[in-house]
Amino acid sequence: MTELADKAATLLQLHKPGDPVILPTVWDAWSANLAVSAGFTALTVGSHPVSDSIGKPDNEGIAFDELTTRIKQITAAVDVPISVDIESGYGEDPKTLIEGLIDAGAVGLNIEDTVHSEGGRLREAQEHADFVGALRAASDATDVHVVINARTDLFIKQVGDESDRVDRAIARMKLCAEAGADVLYPVGFHDDATQKRLADELPLPVNAIGHPTKNNKAALAALGVGRVSFGPLFQKVLAERAAEVLAPWK
Repeated sequence: MTELADKAATLLQLHKPGDPVILPTVWDAWSANLAVSAGFTALTVGSHPVSDSIGKPDNEGIAFDELTTRIKQITAAVDVPISVDIESGYGEDPKTLIEGLIDAGAVGLNIEDTVHSEGGRLREAQEHADFVGALRAASDATDVHVVINARTDLFIKQVGDESDRVDRAIARMKLCAEAGADVLYPVGFHDDATQKRLADELPLPVNAIGHPTKNNKAALAALGVGRVSFGPLFQKVLAERAAEVLAPWK
């Protein structure tokens, strides 16, 4: 087994419903070293904070090669499994995405169903599952089982009627599981009953977004989630703290 294949296997094994892996969301070598020095053994790279760090907008405001350039800097700085938010794929084909991530030293990815290059439309449920399946096939053609975190934006985009939104999200996520996803990410801040239902009814570990100062691991663990990431909120909290430090010096 190659070093990257071993890291991919380690990342997958860390996903335990009821005992979630906490993946601080980082954006550069500095923030990655900060998280690893704090004791975290795997990380995720967020598209929003990466884009902010180079002065460009989120929602595919950067190109895939700009992202992989930053990933290479991160993987050169820390020796832990790295998962990467690739938004909706930057208009690239699955083979290019998988090979680019592996070449940069990453072993996991988030793939969302909002297609930013097409006006922010939401992929149809089977269309998204098919893209997940193509990513899995591209990964299977290598020796690295890239950990695929399939995301849906049904909740944050408030798509359709609220009364059956959870049902539709579950159906959508189950298609992704059948297509080869390893983790399912119905992104959004859910009430406890909804979060528990998602964790109970979905067939794979569920990724929950957590606020680094307002949520806690124990509460999310009790709801059955298997993975917690922070999106852009870790960067935002640090920015708020920095503003507090700098304010007296104006």
